[in-house]
Amino acid sequence: MERQLKPSSRHVDFQAILNYADVTNDYNPIHVDKEFAAKSPMGGIIAHGTMSVALIWQALKNTLGVEALNRVALEIRFVRPVRIDDDVTGGGELKAGSDNVYEVWVKNQKGEDVIRGEATIKPAS
Repeated sequence: MERQLKPSSRHVDFQAILNYADVTNDYNPIHVDKEFAAKSPMGGIIAHGTMSVALIWQALKNTLGVEALNRVALEIRFVRPVRIDDDVTGGGELKAGSDNVYEVWVKNQKGEDVIRGEATIKPAS
């Protein structure tokens, strides 16, 4: 198994957030309503969390192949929100002493964690 996942990145602008809302039918005002979001505890628009999680899935697919995705158990936690005009990258590396568990992450352009977690790859049957 590869030690490093091939990273996957994207720029998150407001149009990308709106497009994602259309695809997922998730129009929560924290994502799409600038006035509402500004008055919320988040202090402004945040991207859908699953938009960032997708970068981890893309990194896994790009490294291990699409057939491996059905064997992945992904456990993550959201560390900080993704904002308009953030550049986010998902990736990971094999956990020390393991041959089937990746420490996975999504980081913003400042190198700050957005998501942290583990992806366990189950053996092929």
